[in-house]
Amino acid sequence: MARLCLSLLFLVASAVLVSRSVHSWGSSKVVREFKDIPKNYVYVQQALWFAMKEYNSKSRDKYTFKVVDILRSQEQVTDSLDYYLEVKIARTMCKKSSGENENCLLQTDPKMQKMLLCTFIVASKPWNFELTMLKNKCKDT
Repeated sequence: MARLCLSLLFLVASAVLVSRSVHSWGSSKVVREFKDIPKNYVYVQQALWFAMKEYNSKSRDKYTFKVVDILRSQEQVTDSLDYYLEVKIARTMCKKSSGENENCLLQTDPKMQKMLLCTFIVASKPWNFELTMLKNKCKDT
């Protein structure tokens, strides 16, 4: 309960700081540079869910991918809360056409296995229920 109250307090304080720091529409001033935050932080998990949804929808692969490890999670405050995520993702056994990707098992066939190292930056405006992908870059590991 205390953690939830602290999170809400931080969110309100961030919104106040952001609203005072944005001088004109279309420009975003960095209020706080990227700073390491816990991987299990609720907004990190939300940003990661969104990033994977976007990645899978735009990927040309027939199978969905899912996160196997979060290597780094950071937050920056601008006119939004920006989340920098470095993750390892892997191909699952679920085809995109199935619509399932939460409970998918990873590929076991060595010929089908694929692991990627990805960097995502997701802008979040939780007060408006908005998520936007700012950066999506993946490479083979």
